[in-house]
Amino acid sequence: MANQLLSTVAHRDTLPEGYTRPENDRPQLADVVTDSNIPLIDLASPDKHRVIAEIDQACRTYGFFQIINHGISEELLEKVMAVGLEFFRLPPEEKAKLYSDEPSKKIRLSTSFNVRKETVHNWRDYLRLHCHPLEVFVPDWPSNPETFNHPVKNIWPYAFVLM
Repeated sequence: MANQLLSTVAHRDTLPEGYTRPENDRPQLADVVTDSNIPLIDLASPDKHRVIAEIDQACRTYGFFQIINHGISEELLEKVMAVGLEFFRLPPEEKAKLYSDEPSKKIRLSTSFNVRKETVHNWRDYLRLHCHPLEVFVPDWPSNPETFNHPVKNIWPYAFVLM
C-alpha cells in the first residue's frame, strides 16, 4: 500500500481505485455557507477558564478554531515546516520504511484514516509522531532527513498542535 502515498508519485492521470467518493457523498459547493467568524482563541488570556470554554464552544460549533499568542516564534514554525517538507520530498523507498496501515502504530507514515476499513479513502499523506512523553517517543522518530534530529525536534509537539 505504500505505493498509494501521494508523496511517492510524481504524477497520476487518474485517482487510484478506492479514492473516488460517490456523487451523493461529495461536498455540494452550492450549499457551503461562508462565514468570516472563525473562532479566534487568545492563549495569552489570563482567564484560562474562559479560554477552555471558548475552545469547547468552537469545537462544538465549528469543529476547529484559530489560535493567537501561542508563544511559538514565526522563525521556529518556518523551521518545522521546512523539515516537514524535506521529509515528504525524500525518495519513495526512504519514506516507505515508515509506512504502515496499522492505525494503532504510534509512529508511521500513512494515507487516509484507516485504509484497512474504509470503503473510500482520503488521499492525503501524513507522518504520525507520538510525542508524550517526549523522551519515550523521540528515539524512534525518523533520522532522515538529518534536520529531523536538529534541536528543532524539541518543538515538534507544539508545532503539530498548530498545523
